[in-house]
Amino acid sequence: MQNKGLVRVFAILFGLVCIYQLSYTYLTYTKEKEAENYAQQKFPGEDASKLREMAERNYLDSIGKDPIFAGITYNDAKDKELNKGLDLKGGINVILQISVKDILKGLSNNSKDPAFNQALLATDELQKNSQNSYIEDFFTEFEKIPDAKLASPDIFANKNLSDDISFDMTNDQVKPVLTRKIDESITSAFEVLRKRIDKFGVTQPNIQRLGETGRILVELPGAKDVDRVKKLLQSTAQLEFWDVYKAEEIFPFIFAANTLLKEEMEKKEATTSEDATEVDAAQVDSTKTDEDAAIDDLLADAEDSTDLDAQVNPIFDLIANQGGQGGPVILSVNKNDVEEFESYLNDPKVRALLSPEQRYVRFAWGKPVKDSDFVDLYAIKGNRNNEPELSGGVITDARQEYNQVGQVTVTMQMDGKGAKAWEEMTGRASTNRSQIAIVLDNVVYSAPGVSTGPISGGRSEITGNFSIEEGQDLANVLRAGKLPASADIIQSEVVGPSLGQEAIDSGIMSFAIALVLILVWMVFYYGKAGIFADVALVVNILFIFGVLAGLKAVLTLPGIAGIVLTIGMSVDANVLIFERIKEELTKGKSQVDAIKDGFNNALSSILDANITTGLTGLILLFFGTGPIKGFATTLLIGILTSLFTAIFITRLFIDGYGKNGKELAFSTGMTKNLFSNINVDFLGKRKIAYIISGVVIVVGLGSLFTQGLDQGVDFVGGRSYTVRFAKDVAPTEIENKLTGVFGSAQAKTLGANNQLKITTKYKVNETGEAVDAEIANKLYTTLQPYLGGDISYDEFANGDEDKQIGIMSSMKVGPTIADDIKQAAFWSVLGSLIVVFLYILLRFRRWQFSLGAVAAVFHDVLLVLGVFSLTWKFMPFNMEIDQAFIAAILTVIGYSLNDTVVVFDRIREFFGEHTNWPLAKNVNAALNSTLSRTLNTSLTTLLVLGAIFIFAAPLRGFMFSLIIGVLVGTYSSLFIATPVMYDTVKKVGLKTKVKKEEVTA
Repeated sequence: MQNKGLVRVFAILFGLVCIYQLSYTYLTYTKEKEAENYAQQKFPGEDASKLREMAERNYLDSIGKDPIFAGITYNDAKDKELNKGLDLKGGINVILQISVKDILKGLSNNSKDPAFNQALLATDELQKNSQNSYIEDFFTEFEKIPDAKLASPDIFANKNLSDDISFDMTNDQVKPVLTRKIDESITSAFEVLRKRIDKFGVTQPNIQRLGETGRILVELPGAKDVDRVKKLLQSTAQLEFWDVYKAEEIFPFIFAANTLLKEEMEKKEATTSEDATEVDAAQVDSTKTDEDAAIDDLLADAEDSTDLDAQVNPIFDLIANQGGQGGPVILSVNKNDVEEFESYLNDPKVRALLSPEQRYVRFAWGKPVKDSDFVDLYAIKGNRNNEPELSGGVITDARQEYNQVGQVTVTMQMDGKGAKAWEEMTGRASTNRSQIAIVLDNVVYSAPGVSTGPISGGRSEITGNFSIEEGQDLANVLRAGKLPASADIIQSEVVGPSLGQEAIDSGIMSFAIALVLILVWMVFYYGKAGIFADVALVVNILFIFGVLAGLKAVLTLPGIAGIVLTIGMSVDANVLIFERIKEELTKGKSQVDAIKDGFNNALSSILDANITTGLTGLILLFFGTGPIKGFATTLLIGILTSLFTAIFITRLFIDGYGKNGKELAFSTGMTKNLFSNINVDFLGKRKIAYIISGVVIVVGLGSLFTQGLDQGVDFVGGRSYTVRFAKDVAPTEIENKLTGVFGSAQAKTLGANNQLKITTKYKVNETGEAVDAEIANKLYTTLQPYLGGDISYDEFANGDEDKQIGIMSSMKVGPTIADDIKQAAFWSVLGSLIVVFLYILLRFRRWQFSLGAVAAVFHDVLLVLGVFSLTWKFMPFNMEIDQAFIAAILTVIGYSLNDTVVVFDRIREFFGEHTNWPLAKNVNAALNSTLSRTLNTSLTTLLVLGAIFIFAAPLRGFMFSLIIGVLVGTYSSLFIATPVMYDTVKKVGLKTKVKKEEVTA
């Protein structure tokens, strides 16, 4: 191997980089463990999970900016740690469908035109089985209506769209305008959702648009309040304009509220010392009569006080800054204290302190400022009905522009009704020298003053210290109020945090056991050479996790499975190398030459095998979503790192050991002559293999056509729940009771016998919170006798973390997206077969090789499907056909091709070396020479899969399909792929003599 020094330096530097990347995860883990221990000591009770959660959060907030190591803070480490997926961390994953239908109705001013509404109804029906976007299908259906014009004054040639659409425009001219308007509306909706999610306060949230479909993916790791999240995501954006109080008008109330709360706390402290607070306190001189002076003293003392036994001022201790005289900002508090501050303001006793004129006041927080830890509080002049004088529906346009002096401004235009109301509001604000708050979802985005008198005409300019991005955001917010569009959850997955922790534990357990099994096996089979392979394997694992952390990829439970599977498959490269070295030593070569030729001869097979597996991984990455992308990501990273460690790291150790003439054995006493004198006539047994495979495939196809497969909600739509009970339950009994309630339902044991996966297609076509709540209520009522103890509906629906009972995770998939997932799965499998056929054709230059490989892959896929169809009804674990199963099928394809390509590589090599041998002898000899490698790789991979199957209960169905796939893949490479290739070669009369350059190509 050339440039050993360069490889060594690169490996060391790359290893250090990986350790550096993973150090952030370690630092985060240590601090979060500290927070967990602190919370456990502070609130040790069994029913105190929420208090512990809040205590943990407060602890981490308090140390967030403190240096941990080398100037790295917890907040820095948290941003760069290895991200965990929802199945490991718990949380919520939803796909929202922004209603393009609602947007079209808004653009048409809710037109009653028969042609327009007929096209909408037809589009709704077409969308159930369509892969097109809503607007594309709407245009198709509208064109079917004779003489229908989009630019009709009753549809889109209306006053609101007069600047964009005129009466004389054709349908083709209107279409791009509508497409652009819809895209702008979806962008506005996306911005609204992003702002809401930022306000929600979860770490590492993910929100992204999915193509041009109007779908938005939202992932909230660690989120636990499901109902709050759904309300947050689905409620229509409320843009409102309100008058606001000045700071001096509302601050006397704040002062009185603090006094009241302080007195209550002092009374409570007098009765029991256990209720003493740990908040930093400030001594108050209650004898002062000058309110302003008292407030200033309180704020100053709160900043300087370090005496934990001093008096507490509940409100003033949280105030960071007081608002200015005549301004709309009442005060500012730290972002972390907002929830506590709100609880004080919403206390009924505190609200009772408001004057009669202020009794309808609404408190709202300002828009968070980038790089600031503080938010401003505003007091909105509410009314009895809590309805704004002006809402966002009146805005026809809003844009970010610049004024005459180059400042960023936002201009907005209102319709006639809005212009009149705006003139009244601005006139009043100008007279009173007050401000008008622009409020979206109860967040004040701006509170501009009016200094020029009433603003007529409905056109206004909002000025402020805006950056370009802030100006664009505000314009988007203002436009969002114009076209309210509902956001339906068409797919959702909720994973409880305890289930996520169990997934981590089972994943680590399976990972550790699989690793130990592999390490021991390699030493047992290859002796000292096996030790070098083990070192390379450990380095490989370091590289995989380091790259994942560096790329900020998300680690999921299938991702852990992908890493563990990579470990099993990466052994294959070392096995190939060691087997080739053993062959060269058998020929009588010196150790140095044998090692050199062994590595060189194995390289072609290693590259071919990993490229075919990598191609299926790329297809999986392209078509997959969520956890499946995690599986594909880790598989692809693992392939690259495995190649490097096997080809270079292992070579460094082996060359280094033998450079002083030391002899290195590539076997042990027990394995030295294993598989050395095997001479099986594989081709002679091919007809028996054809018959056996044919019978099994026919039986499997018969089962597929009669009882089919257990299609999961991914493919047919529906809802599934992972429910944990107090004691073991009988799935059949639960299933019968649920079927009586829902019409159809399934219940399968998932892991332990006290945990079931319950699936129902009840009201699969209906969406919304009401339907979700109805189904959860029916579920609770039916299962209540089995839950044990006194568990409330809320505890059941949200999965009681203390009692470990209730819904631990849930998933919902609408029929439309289920159809899309099924289509993507079909194309991913078909695409992988086409890509593999072309690669093998290019690599081996004979279509017979491609045909043999694809025939084996079809054989393997049909067998796996047949086994699932025959066994899903009585297997004790979940065997649903879902996205994870498609990932397993593609992995089986990759593994089968891996095996087949290694065999074909050896056959091609034998063609070149033994040009005078008969075709059958060449093929049989090649198969026998690779048998040791084939069985060795299959055994190590099965050891790995077996460990995951046993210890990772949620992945048993996934692992079962892979285990079956490895078994049939090993069989098919010997008895299907090669015989099919042989029979087609023989049929066309191809000679075994092949040009030397063609063999080595």
